[in-house]
Amino acid sequence: GPTFEGCAAVQTHMTNSRLTDPEILEARFPVRVLQFGIRHGSGGRGQYRGGDGAVRRIEFLEPMQVSMLANRRSTRPFGLAGGGEGAAGITRLWPAGTQQAVEWPACASFAVEAGDVVEVLTPGGGGYGSDVPIEAPAAVSAPATEAPADF
Repeated sequence: GPTFEGCAAVQTHMTNSRLTDPEILEARFPVRVLQFGIRHGSGGRGQYRGGDGAVRRIEFLEPMQVSMLANRRSTRPFGLAGGGEGAAGITRLWPAGTQQAVEWPACASFAVEAGDVVEVLTPGGGGYGSDVPIEAPAAVSAPATEAPADF
């Protein structure tokens, strides 16, 4: 906003989804939450930085079907009044036993196996205002005392 930094890890949505606590997620589904935190540096630059997104890494303990409904994967959150864009969101599958991730599209449904890890990086918010200092003019002229002739 015009007078404050953005909040980190804020989930906004138009559906009936919610940000489920890791303990509830692990109690209800055969998963282990490996990481749940702030995606540092994902907020847009500006006089007031955009809020950072969140990061979640979830390991699946048995085969399951995973569905993802997301946005801001190809279009980054824009900044205002000269502020920079926030980072785009990313969803990746890290198959068990590999060191190579597969990036998922914003809306998709995939089968996962035991040991697979899904990583969700939510977008950062756009920044507000330019973070480049504006230099004062070298000399300031005296105010005009008369209107120009063509006025």
